[in-house]
Amino acid sequence: MRARVVVFPIKGRNWCFSRCLDPTAAHVPSSKPQKLRDLFRNITSTRRSVPETAEMVEDFTSEKMNRAWVTLEKAPEGTFKSKLHSLGLWLLSRVKPSEMFLKSVSKDLTGVEVTYPASLNPRLVRRRLRHIAMRGSAIHRKHLYGSVTLLPLTSVLTVLPLPNVPFFWILFRAYSHWKALKGSERLLLLVSDCSRTWSSIANNEKGSGSKDENDHGAKAAPQSPLVLKPSEDLDKLIVEWTSNDGIRSCTINAISELYSLDKKQVLKYKDSL
Repeated sequence: MRARVVVFPIKGRNWCFSRCLDPTAAHVPSSKPQKLRDLFRNITSTRRSVPETAEMVEDFTSEKMNRAWVTLEKAPEGTFKSKLHSLGLWLLSRVKPSEMFLKSVSKDLTGVEVTYPASLNPRLVRRRLRHIAMRGSAIHRKHLYGSVTLLPLTSVLTVLPLPNVPFFWILFRAYSHWKALKGSERLLLLVSDCSRTWSSIANNEKGSGSKDENDHGAKAAPQSPLVLKPSEDLDKLIVEWTSNDGIRSCTINAISELYSLDKKQVLKYKDSL
């Protein structure tokens, strides 16, 4: 699967990195919720490698968190669950947009198509992508260890009659940092000058095919998973609607609509100046 990413400067050295929204993702039918005993049975029934087990736990945790969030979102206004949802929205608004971008880089990506202003040097664009991937890997690894360390401390609050909001928030942050860490590692692999290494990894992930197909793939020239696409339209929007304080909010709205970006996440880059 190939992802579309839009990159452009907000002001000076502060750049925006945002993945285009997939219109088909919202129409994926929801599967039957899996119970904890089913997860344990699937893990112990057959021998699985550590990455496969971690992937199953990740899918289970993600599904449970998504369903719990939908339940809070549908709660009647004024109820305790509705207040928890408002608190969650406020906490999520403080999450950096770069973390949300790295979380969007999933493990099944095999390529990245980067759209950027035509006036920018493509080498600079690639260098900035490598920088955000390397920096995100270091930051989210450190925060992941910190969040995991705080989990036993916040679990003590379960003795209280109220819901243990700090524990579930720290648990969510640990999961979020882990997703961002994996996304940064995947992005770094996609944007690095290692096409031959990437080809071997991609072939291993696809599984073993026929001998003729493998021999043909070994002889074929390796293709880079990174595609840089300069855009004259994006460059025109930025040049015409940029002030001394950086890109205006109306320009961000126009870019978000043109490239199907999450407007709220893009505006976060401007607010973080």
